[in-house]
Amino acid sequence: MELLKAISERRSIHAFTGKEVDTELLKEIFTYGSFAPTHYMKEPWKIKLYQKEGKYLFINAIIASYKRIGMLKENDDPKTLKMIDSMKNFMLEIPHHALVYFAKERDPVRYEEEYASVCAFIQNAQLAAWSYNVGMLWTITPYMHDPEFVREIGLDSNNYKVAAVLQIGYPKKTPRKKERTNIEQKLEIIE
Repeated sequence: MELLKAISERRSIHAFTGKEVDTELLKEIFTYGSFAPTHYMKEPWKIKLYQKEGKYLFINAIIASYKRIGMLKENDDPKTLKMIDSMKNFMLEIPHHALVYFAKERDPVRYEEEYASVCAFIQNAQLAAWSYNVGMLWTITPYMHDPEFVREIGLDSNNYKVAAVLQIGYPKKTPRKKERTNIEQKLEIIE
C-alpha cells in the first residue's frame, strides 16, 4: 500500500473478527514501527503482547484497577457483576492487546523525547498493520496511571511509563472516513 494512501485511509478499529493475527506478522508490524525517529538511537519502546490465555492476566489486572480507582464498585451487586462480565467478554473478544511502555527518564526534556519517539513507533506500527489489513485501536485509559496495575503486569511505575495499549485484530467493520479540519485553520505562516 502506498504510504500516503495508508496515512489517509487508516482507521481506528473498534470491532474485530475473532481471528488472531499470526505472531510472526505482529513481529513484522512492530519491526516497521521501530523505524520511528528516536533520539540518540535509544529505541525506548517496549511491548507486552497479551493474547490467548495471557489476556486473562491483563484483563483481571484492568478490572482490579477499575475497582481501586472507583470506576467499578467493589460489591456483589448483580448490576456490577453484569457490567464486569460484559467488560471481560468485550476485552476477551479482542485478539491481541499490546501494552507499549518505556523507561522513564528523570530529565524532563529527555522524557518528552522518549515519549514522542514511542508515539511515532505506535503510529508507524498502525500504518504497517493497516497495510496488512490488520486494525488497531490506540487507547489511553485510567488504569495505565494506576501504580498497582503497573505492578500487577510486572513493571515498576517509578521506572516505567505505560504509553498506550493497542487493541489489535482483523477489522469486523471499518469506520467511515472522518473529515479533518482544513490545515489552513491550523497553520500559521510567519515570513
